Amino acid sequence: MKKVIIMGAGGRDFHNFLTFFKHKEEYEVVAFTAAQVPGISGRTFPPSLAGKKYPEGIPIFSEEKLVDLIKQEKVELVNFAYSDVSNEYVCFKAQECLGAGADFLLLGPESTMLECSKPVIAVTGTRTGVGKSTVTRYVAKLVKSLGLRVVVVRHPMPYGDLEKQAVQRFEKLEDLDSAECTVEEREEYEPLIREGFIVFAGVDYEKIFEKACEEADVVIWDGGNNDFPFVKPGFWITVADGSRQGHELSYYPSVVNLANSDLVLINKADDLEKVKVIEENVRKVNKDCKITVVRSVLKTSESIKGKKVLVVEDGPSLTHGGVKKAAGLKAAEEQEAIVVDGRDFAVGSIKHAFEEYGIDKAVPALGYYGKQLEDLEETINKADCDLVLSSSPASIEKILSINKPVVRVSYEMEKNDEVDSAVVKFLSQQGLL
Repeated sequence: MKKVIIMGAGGRDFHNFLTFFKHKEEYEVVAFTAAQVPGISGRTFPPSLAGKKYPEGIPIFSEEKLVDLIKQEKVELVNFAYSDVSNEYVCFKAQECLGAGADFLLLGPESTMLECSKPVIAVTGTRTGVGKSTVTRYVAKLVKSLGLRVVVVRHPMPYGDLEKQAVQRFEKLEDLDSAECTVEEREEYEPLIREGFIVFAGVDYEKIFEKACEEADVVIWDGGNNDFPFVKPGFWITVADGSRQGHELSYYPSVVNLANSDLVLINKADDLEKVKVIEENVRKVNKDCKITVVRSVLKTSESIKGKKVLVVEDGPSLTHGGVKKAAGLKAAEEQEAIVVDGRDFAVGSIKHAFEEYGIDKAVPALGYYGKQLEDLEETINKADCDLVLSSSPASIEKILSINKPVVRVSYEMEKNDEVDSAVVKFLSQQGLL
């Protein structure tokens, strides 16, 4: 048997194991390594999920130990299984593994996609922070308005007890409390639940899709980062960022999404020249898909004009997503609010995030573990401001004890006839309309 390490971030890595490596006798997975997300190494992928071949489960180490593990365990193959990193980064990691004596493997859609018994619409992106969630909500509401039952299956974020999180179903906001969801999980699940949609996520996606299909006429895959889907979609939408032209070809694995898409949406487009570049780049890898510019508008829960505000933004967008100005800063600019610099008040892990990712002014809503939540709360409460302007999709004011008013800001996708007609055409072809 070839000894294998799977490099991941607590999501795609587990899926690759379960769909590709678990039942192949020629491979023995000796370890997972974890990156991107703090505090998720040091766990064990449990025996109940790993199977009989792994009676003690599979250990999860920090990726910092990768080269040492390859040499110590005489590993022959490393599978790279996380996303939203530059092509240059992937190539460097490949060479690191080759230099340590192991082969390097990327698994594609055909090796890892599950089949689904119900029609699937996938929403993926070219980067974190392009507006996938906004598009997912728009499509889900459209399908629901046509009288069809919709269930959303979300790309995984199993940051806690993996055995308990094997199959997760969220219907009410209270379900998030029961599951002890992190801020990052809440950011993805809350907006959908508020709109009345059932959300599934977890670790074992074969079982997750079985459960989801029992309650759905149509399943919507809501992608994470810029990963490709875990399930084979009948209709594939990819969202590109109109403000980050070029990223659609330079960040792994966004080209995979573009090459397979039926519809590419260019979101947050404020420059026609940038749109033109993105369209040309899409055509380099997909000559047949439809390309449409969509508009997302900012909505605030109350006026912030002239107010002194601390902006709190969606965490992953500011960190590995690399977004410099998300919804909060844009809303503050539009409404002529006075933005205080979050760096002046940051403590602990929040201060570290500012430094590590070069974040400017806006506080990232990070809460992967208890101490980080405490750091976020202290940072916000120390700020000298009139109010907190939060673009985090999670209700941070309900998770934290914040000593000042919180005004919420969010993006909503405007009605788009081209998107509507494309989705309706797909559903008609499936015999649902």
